[in-house]
Amino acid sequence: MASTQLINDYRQWLAFQRQEQLSREHQGISQRLEDARASAVQVLQAYRSMAEKASIEGACYRTLFLRERDSNDALPCEGWLFVRRVLSEANSTRVRVTLIETFTLEEGVIALGDKPARKLTLEIYDKLDINKGMRTQVRVDCLDTPQDYHFITMLDAVRGDLRPYLK
Repeated sequence: MASTQLINDYRQWLAFQRQEQLSREHQGISQRLEDARASAVQVLQAYRSMAEKASIEGACYRTLFLRERDSNDALPCEGWLFVRRVLSEANSTRVRVTLIETFTLEEGVIALGDKPARKLTLEIYDKLDINKGMRTQVRVDCLDTPQDYHFITMLDAVRGDLRPYLK
């Protein structure tokens, strides 16, 4: 086997390993949020705090989200969110963010600056799950690209050095 093919196979294997890790992480955090019965109001408060730190310190937060593929499979992706603004009106809560993607299965690890940042609008809401005894579950979904949904943003994974990549 040629060494370039071997290296390509190894990189592909690493991407699959990372994808599996992100899948387990997204599923585990989703389950913890559900068990804690987190509400849209609590998540909204967290996003307001993120927006405040973003404006003062330039804070970006690690996020995992599901992306639906053409085959209707949904796989987690990873990135950094810069929360620009939180808008609450009546029964609707929207969050304006800038997303810097850092991992997708198709592209593997994406170096900062290799892919342009995307401005998105996220919606925070409580989703009713009738399969679990009429329990509600908080969701954060993208309005601009419906194939990107179920965003989970970590408050404890923050960086302040990503401003140059937000343009």
